[in-house]
Amino acid sequence: MLGLKLPTDPRWANIASRNIEEILIDHAWCEQKAAASGISLIILYPGYTRLVDVMTEVVAEEWQHFQRVLEELKKRGYSLGPQRRDEYVVLLMALERKGGKQEWRLLDRLLLNALIEARSCERFRLLSLEVSDPELREFYHELMVSEAGHYRVLLDLAREYNPEEVVKKRWNEFLEEEAKIIASLDVRDDRIH
Repeated sequence: MLGLKLPTDPRWANIASRNIEEILIDHAWCEQKAAASGISLIILYPGYTRLVDVMTEVVAEEWQHFQRVLEELKKRGYSLGPQRRDEYVVLLMALERKGGKQEWRLLDRLLLNALIEARSCERFRLLSLEVSDPELREFYHELMVSEAGHYRVLLDLAREYNPEEVVKKRWNEFLEEEAKIIASLDVRDDRIH
C-alpha cells in the first residue's frame, strides 16, 4: 500500500521496543515537526483553498498526536527531553527543488511529507506488533491508521494540483532516493526514523 522501496530493517522494531522512553521522546518531536510542516504549507500556499482546509485538519491531528505522546511519556514517568536532529528527514528534505516554479516546490513538499508519513506509518505498524505493553500496541495501531490517512491525503493534494504523470514520475524518484537514505542510515533504537 505504501509503495516504499526498502522496508525497515526487521531488527529496528525489536531494539526500539526495548528503548521505549527514547522512542516516545523522539516520536513526540516527530509529531511536533509534522504539525509545524503542515503549518508551513498553509503559510507558503494560502491561495490553495483546498490545501489550507485539508492541512488545517492534518495540523490539528498532528498536534493531538503530540499531546497523546506526551501523555504516554507522563504515564511512564518520563519527560519530553530535548529536540533531536532527524537525520532521515534532513536528508529527505534536501531532495526538494529550491528554485523554479511555485507548483514544483509545492509538489515536492507534498510528496516529501507524504513519504515521511508513509515511513512513520510503516514504523508504527512494526511497533504495534512488537512492543510488549498492550496499551502502546493499541496506541501505535491507532497512529498507524492516522498516518496512513495523512499519507493518502497528501498524495491526493499533489494529484489535485498536478497532472498524474508528473506526480507519478516525481513520486517514483523520491521513493528511489528514500530507499538509498534508509539503506545509508544506521539502525537506531532511539529514533522513529
